[in-house]
Formats: sequence, C-alpha cells, structure tokens
Amino acid sequence: MASGRMEFRALSVMQHTNFAFAIANDVKMDEVRDLRHYDREPYNLILLHGLTGTDTDWMYGGMAQEMAIQYNLNIFMPTAGNTFYLDKGYVGGNWCEYIGSELPAFIRKTFNLDMKRENTMIGGLSMGGYGAIHTALAYPETFGYCIALSSALIIHEYAEETFEVPGVMPREMVTEIFGDQKTVEASDKNPEVQYLALKNDGKAIPKIYFACGTEDDLIDHNRAFASFLKEQGADYVFEEGPGVHNWAFWNQYLKKGLERLL
Repeated sequence: MASGRMEFRALSVMQHTNFAFAIANDVKMDEVRDLRHYDREPYNLILLHGLTGTDTDWMYGGMAQEMAIQYNLNIFMPTAGNTFYLDKGYVGGNWCEYIGSELPAFIRKTFNLDMKRENTMIGGLSMGGYGAIHTALAYPETFGYCIALSSALIIHEYAEETFEVPGVMPREMVTEIFGDQKTVEASDKNPEVQYLALKNDGKAIPKIYFACGTEDDLIDHNRAFASFLKEQGADYVFEEGPGVHNWAFWNQYLKKGLERLL
C-alpha cells in the first residue's frame, strides 16, 4: 500500500495543485476480503471532495486507503476549492478540464498507469458528487463509471429561486459559480443537458451510480435526477437509505457503489 500527497503545476488552472493518493501496489492478500478483485488489473478512481474540502478529506474522514486495498484501486484525490469542478471558460479557471483531462494525463505519465475509460472511475460527495457527474459527462472518453454521493444537484433550484446556504454559500458565491440564473438550466452546467447531448450524438455514456440519504436536504434533487435518467433509459443505479449528509453515509455508499460497478 502506497499513499501520500503530490503537487504539480496545472496549466488549466494556472497554479500548483495538490492531490492525495492511495495505491494498492503491495497489498498482503490476507488483508483482502474478496480476492476476485485481484484477478484483474487495478482500476483507477478520481475521488472528489465536497464544499470547503481538500485532498485529504477522503483519507482522513473517508476510507480511501481501505477501499484501495479491498477493491484493488489506484485512488487519486485532488483539491479544487469551492469551484463545483466547473470551467470558467478561460485558462486559469478551467477546473472541469483539470479533473477530466490534465490530472489523468499527469497521473498516467507520473505513475506509469494504464488508465483508460474501461478501468477509470470518478466519484465524489456533495459538491464533489455534482462534480463527478458533470465531469464524467463532460469527459466520457476518460471515465467509464461514476459514483456520486449526496450530490448537490441544485441547478433547478438555483434557476427558480434565490438559492443560498447561509454561512456556507452566499448568493454572490452561487452566482459566481453557476452564472446567469435565467440560462443555467439550458447550459452544459446542467447534467441533464450534458446527458441529452451525448445521447443525441450517439456517444458512449458513463455508467452512473448515485445515492442519497433519506434525511438529507438534497434527497429531492437526487430523486428528480433519477427520474430523468429513468425516462431516458440510462444505464444507472440510484439508491437511497437512512442517512444524513455525513461520512457515515458516504463511506457506506462508496462501498455499495464500488460493489455495484466492480
């Protein structure tokens, strides 16, 4: 098991960026509960943090190292600030490009990994759940799978109301992230728009697993997205269960998502 943190200069965001990693490169088989995951080459997982988070969240709050061991994974966890992993449209502010293209390219080169869409996943929680879905649909050539937990799928609410989360996401911050309230639903910041574009173009679409706790304030947003995917005949799994917006739920359902996809 190898783990650590790394920094490199990312051109898409024009700054030095951090990511943590956990690589199951020398696991003792007596630690592993299901040896079938070691009958194949390792899968790769880019795992995104939530609002106010950082690259170490999944290492210390989550179970990244344990998941790497049990499921034979190379896990990479970048820091992206409170950006919702979206592009601003100029070099220096393109966080979706960073996650979907530049970071995977750096990982391939630096760690000498066979990282193709068939063995590469993206996942995340809350803001990172939204980011995982959005980035997977923006870069379907990079990611074959997506695991999104308690996803902040707030596009429709933002478009219809004066949306803010007092003390966490003031209105000015939400507006800076998502832009024009009148046009956001029709933009590619809306995962539904992204999905329809891929479907209409006949392109491969990542398989999506997502989950939300029934006591989570975001449950209705996730149910609405599940209804949309069902209407489109998408390849997806949506699960809900008792839980709130916390690590107990995210750790449990990250494991469920990995079991579903692997």
